[in-house]
Amino acid sequence: MKNFGLSLLAVLLVAVICVSGCSRDEKEKTIGFSVLTMKNPFFKDLADDITAAAKKHGYRVIVVNAEVNEATQDNHINDFISRKVNAVILNPVNSKSVGESIKRANKAGIPVFTCDIKSLAPDAEVVCHVATNNYTGGRLAAKAIMEVTGNKGKVAILDYPEVESVIQRVKGFKDELKEANSPIEIVKILPAGGDRAISFNATKEIIASVPDVNALFAINDPTGLGAYAALKSEGKEGQIKIVAFDGMPEGRHAIKEGHFYADAVQSTKKIAEGVVGAVVKHSEGEEVPPEILIPTTLYRKADADADPTLRGYKKPAATTQPAAAK
Repeated sequence: MKNFGLSLLAVLLVAVICVSGCSRDEKEKTIGFSVLTMKNPFFKDLADDITAAAKKHGYRVIVVNAEVNEATQDNHINDFISRKVNAVILNPVNSKSVGESIKRANKAGIPVFTCDIKSLAPDAEVVCHVATNNYTGGRLAAKAIMEVTGNKGKVAILDYPEVESVIQRVKGFKDELKEANSPIEIVKILPAGGDRAISFNATKEIIASVPDVNALFAINDPTGLGAYAALKSEGKEGQIKIVAFDGMPEGRHAIKEGHFYADAVQSTKKIAEGVVGAVVKHSEGEEVPPEILIPTTLYRKADADADPTLRGYKKPAATTQPAAAK
């Protein structure tokens, strides 16, 4: 009996050590994700999809909102370093200045991954960047503009030049018009910050300065929605065609309602699965490509009319109207 009791005690001690070790390993499998903003539904969906994808691999994700603020995102990196997370995922607020933050994580031995928005800092090490092929998406947007205008007239671009993804979208847009020898003239490019309220004001400025503009390329859905609200306020809805980028539910609904002509569509789920997959493979010592690009598609009214996810769709109450012009 005495020997049996000692044996049982030994088994229990081994079990406790195992459970303790397993719990410690689970705590260590953590990803820190600094998301650009939660105001844009695209990034909220991306954060949710990354969390879900990571959970399947036994990772916990710490999601923090950078609120489109470089200093806030820099603080996020410092916090991730102090928490000793296993990996960092970023949507850089500024593709160039983010380098200093990334280098601190590099020095701490924490691998950094980016998604949707790329780092353009040459001396900062990013293991892998996963994103929509924004360049080809921009080319698709230009094709849509040529379709809806009959390949004529004037187009303005509502831009967001601080981030790499938009730089690629606008480059693809310009290159497609140029290579197609399109007579469409790009008459104005204004910053809109990827934001509905800023886009609302920028669109009003475009209408005032170029009254015969007949098309707008909005670099994301919130920008397009702000542009549409401005056109409606000026009695120009339907006269100036909008092509946007994202394919979020509200953007797709805008296409169904005839507010946008088309969207270059991207998938938050595919981006999330790609970047989490890269984190997992890298942690297991597998080789990971420096960049993974996901194709886009063009989504028009026929697609919206056939889209089962839009049946009974109701616009979010908080985002039905843009913020007041400032």
